[in-house]
Amino acid sequence: MFTRTLQSELIDSSQHYPVTTVLGPRQSGKSTLVRMTFPDKPYANMENPDDRRLALTDPRGFLSQYANGAIVDEVQQTPELLSYIQTMVDEKQENGMFILTGSHQPLLHQAISQSLAGRTALLTLLPLSMEEMKPMNLDFSVDDYLLSGGYPRIYAHHVEPTKAYRDYFQTYVQRDVRQLVNVKDLSLFEKFMRLCAGRVGNLFEATALANEVGVSGHTIQHWLSVLEASFIIFRLQPYFENFSKRMIKSPKLYFTDVGLASYLLNIENVTQLNRDPLRGALFENLVILELMKYRLNRGKNPNLYFYRDHHQNEIDVIIASGHHLIPVEIKSAQTFRVDFLKQLHFFQQLVKERMPTGFVIYAGRQEQALQKNHLIHYANTANIWQALDRASKTNTESPPPHH
Repeated sequence: MFTRTLQSELIDSSQHYPVTTVLGPRQSGKSTLVRMTFPDKPYANMENPDDRRLALTDPRGFLSQYANGAIVDEVQQTPELLSYIQTMVDEKQENGMFILTGSHQPLLHQAISQSLAGRTALLTLLPLSMEEMKPMNLDFSVDDYLLSGGYPRIYAHHVEPTKAYRDYFQTYVQRDVRQLVNVKDLSLFEKFMRLCAGRVGNLFEATALANEVGVSGHTIQHWLSVLEASFIIFRLQPYFENFSKRMIKSPKLYFTDVGLASYLLNIENVTQLNRDPLRGALFENLVILELMKYRLNRGKNPNLYFYRDHHQNEIDVIIASGHHLIPVEIKSAQTFRVDFLKQLHFFQQLVKERMPTGFVIYAGRQEQALQKNHLIHYANTANIWQALDRASKTNTESPPPHH
């Protein structure tokens, strides 16, 4: 059994809101987390045909079984239920009544904005982070993580990653996609997903993808929105202010589980992964996911961006924290080199006091601060969350900006 970092936020939210909603991809561990956290709460799963039928045809009768609240799993199947939950919690005026989970953002977000605005906390649970896996003493290399990803079932049941992701992918394509979008030719959609995997870490260009898949740019945008809504991929947006008029403004494409991206690239073992030209991009995807999970698991918005201009200046990730901007450079090499710092020094000159600290995250083992004032650290992949804890402390301790 894994201890999920989000659990403390889940408990805290339930003490301050009548409803807490946990969003995230299928099989990320939402049901296990909420049932383990609230073992005495009644449980209803909207994937269960009987529960779903009753909730849709007689919502008041369904909720009458749960006068003091309940866990309602996969509630995006019955978004109409949220209006009736609103009535219940408004009458009761008690916190911690309902714990909801859902796998598709737009369906839930629309219903929540209409019915539960101000009444629910919204949390996001992605697959396991390296922080959550470390207590299990898994003797994993970076390549093992890139191949296996973070879905709990792979580790809990010792499932071979390629088989696990094949089943996950087939289930997703055959079931969820058909519910969300009218795909006439599933082979084209599969081709689209595999091409997305081949573009991990690259700028998203709908026209180029459309030409390769053989569909319209509008279709590509629609399919991408479906993948984002289902927590399969995400786009990292560029950070731009008035730094320069020659900045890249297209987003970069990543997967919310790097193991799925490896599967879609037909990588079946660590040997293949070591030789694959996209290993560096997958490593970048892994690190960005760890940064995202760190913040989401602590109830924070990701606030992650990248910087790139037309002069070849680039920062892989920028963490926006209030007035401060924390740059992170990602390197898949196992040996630290001084030239890894070049872009961080550029960014320091660009934003000056707004940069309280910066990081190089790489695949090696050594870690240390590189300047006497601990401005820049380099950290290994396995301890990203510890590096971010240091960054958070530095951010808190740093003086306010001068005006």
